[in-house]
Amino acid sequence: MSEGRVLLGVVAAPHGVRGLVRIRSFTEDPMAIASYGELSDETGKKWYRVEALSAVKGAVLARIEGVADRTAAEAVRGLRLYVERERLPATGEREWYEADLIGLAAIGRDGRDWGKVMAFHDFGAGLTMEVSGGSASRQSVMLPFTDEAVPEIDVPGGKIVVDPPTGVLPGGSAKEA
Repeated sequence: MSEGRVLLGVVAAPHGVRGLVRIRSFTEDPMAIASYGELSDETGKKWYRVEALSAVKGAVLARIEGVADRTAAEAVRGLRLYVERERLPATGEREWYEADLIGLAAIGRDGRDWGKVMAFHDFGAGLTMEVSGGSASRQSVMLPFTDEAVPEIDVPGGKIVVDPPTGVLPGGSAKEA
């Protein structure tokens, strides 16, 4: 992805036979995905106009201009939709776009290297942050993205401070290496 663009949503599946799709929207208000005008694909070379029709469980039912039937809807399954960063509203205090946090170093309160922020996931019980590549754990670790587990975020400094809860590492402790 280009540094100048932010992922707003992903086409999850076709819906019906008339070209409608379900889009998993990453905007605060899922229906707002259509308010940003044309969205680009991952390459930034192809553009799509999205019309949000209604909110459905975990997604937005939408029409994408030029997608007129189920075959065309199947062809865009998995399409990642991006917007130029300058078209996004400014963030407030203690607010960030997830894209700004991906790649930041994750450092424990004790100075231990937990690696880098790789991704964010929401499996239904709250936002989690995937951290990987550090000396604290040889595998990816999922941390709750809460004030307790992530007490400090320093985007200009390129790091976040993490305080993993007990049980994150094998053996039941976040303090073990």
